Amino acid sequence: MRFVQVLSTVVSLFASVLALPQASQGSSGPPTVTIESGVVQGVSTAIPGASHNITKYLGVPFAAKPLRFAPPAAPQAWKTPFKATKYGPACIQEFAYPAHDITISWFNTPPPPAGESEDCLNVNIYAPATGKNKTVMVWFYGGSLAFGANSLAAYDGSYFAAFQDVVIVTVNYRTNVFGFPCSPELPARGNNLGFLDQRFALAWIQRNIAAFGGDPAKVTIFGESAGGLSVDALVTSFATNPPFRGAIEESGQGTYRALVADPHKSWTTLAAAVGCNTTATVSHLKCMRGLPASTLKNASEHLGLAFTPMVDNYTFVANRSEARAAGKIAKVPIMAGTNADEGTVFTYGDSNLTEYLAAALPTAPVSYLSQITSAYPIGSPGIANVSQQIAKIYTEFSFQCTQARVLRDTKRAGIPTWRYFYNATIPQLELFPGAGVYHSSEIQLVFGTYRHNPQQTQTPLEQKLSTYMMGAWARFAKNPTQGPGWPQLPVVTALGGDGVINASIQSSVVDRRCALFDPVYDLLQ
Repeated sequence: MRFVQVLSTVVSLFASVLALPQASQGSSGPPTVTIESGVVQGVSTAIPGASHNITKYLGVPFAAKPLRFAPPAAPQAWKTPFKATKYGPACIQEFAYPAHDITISWFNTPPPPAGESEDCLNVNIYAPATGKNKTVMVWFYGGSLAFGANSLAAYDGSYFAAFQDVVIVTVNYRTNVFGFPCSPELPARGNNLGFLDQRFALAWIQRNIAAFGGDPAKVTIFGESAGGLSVDALVTSFATNPPFRGAIEESGQGTYRALVADPHKSWTTLAAAVGCNTTATVSHLKCMRGLPASTLKNASEHLGLAFTPMVDNYTFVANRSEARAAGKIAKVPIMAGTNADEGTVFTYGDSNLTEYLAAALPTAPVSYLSQITSAYPIGSPGIANVSQQIAKIYTEFSFQCTQARVLRDTKRAGIPTWRYFYNATIPQLELFPGAGVYHSSEIQLVFGTYRHNPQQTQTPLEQKLSTYMMGAWARFAKNPTQGPGWPQLPVVTALGGDGVINASIQSSVVDRRCALFDPVYDLLQ
């Protein structure tokens, strides 16, 4: 019952973010730009307190409605102005069913503002109303590569664009079986459709962003969680001529990631569940292309299937850590970091450490699991009970230490590298009691969208920290080689800890337990 109550609160909190009012519209006539597909009509917006008005162009197609399980293709030109005044549809979402996993269900809100559709490959562009050759920041959302939408209010780029004088672009890409089908009937590259969507969007930006006041030579990509994984996949697969000059990874990386032993299992399980394995004369692929999208979505959700990237040596390369060590990646400055309590939303309800470790590391010897237990004693800082012990292990093993290793290797490859450690507890933004500095809790401060909710009192720390973080992200994007305004590795900048906006610590201090996990990471390359 307690879980149901907490889950209800979590869903209500995020649903309220979706329903929050947007920035006010200006009084001038509708602005227009001309791109390769035709004329686009936006909406002017004034942001209180900002020195720049902005124009929003919402739901602009960067690709045609994709053929299911096929790569993206160019959109058809339109003859009358495209009214980009409201969000376009989200791609088909997949959530946990029943809502037993808080890592999914805290985003399991009512349908996205414009609903869901396979015709979802669109971008939102938030641009300063005047000027040209602006820095461009391209956002890829998180969601475990199972769900996510560029229309979520937390990703509204209005404040970011207005206060930092940059162009913000938020990209939709396909997820779950529609984005990463893992079908043995498709070529390897055809199984990473979500990554192909991202590349297609970046190419579209190169050709069209100047019309919106952006400079295609000044693109920085950034994303959180699965969006951070996507950024890392782009960095490690674009060894030459990357369509970006900087990269920011928030709480996500794709270098140290376990590959599924049987990558086609989810596909074959789903095919059987929807009746696509009953005839030898029709392929699974053809059969599943012919079914309603809702049939695939519902069956996948009820079965709890996970669809993940496959190595194709194009969008997702093998031996990513070796490529980084050899410098065979995009040679662009990197900024990345994690949150202090990433694990709280992923381990919610776990209270048996032995069971947790056995499930997380099923082949590890008992002696190794005992070392882990000893390294996280109850009573040490931030660990008051078994639940916090499990959450801290998850935080460091799955996020902090993997990110630290990626950044250390990046630095060794001679690439400018900066790292942050977000540690600000903001009670009014907490998903549930005890969530702490949870996974994704920095997003509303980076985008400035914490301002949306008039029912919540905004504290001085929240305001100052958001201003600082938004400025740091923009400083990095405007001049990646100079960084966000704090020292490079091995210094780590703590943001918001103990009410301090930023403080420098050595990576050896924050990562004191990370060497314990190196034997596991050595296998995940």
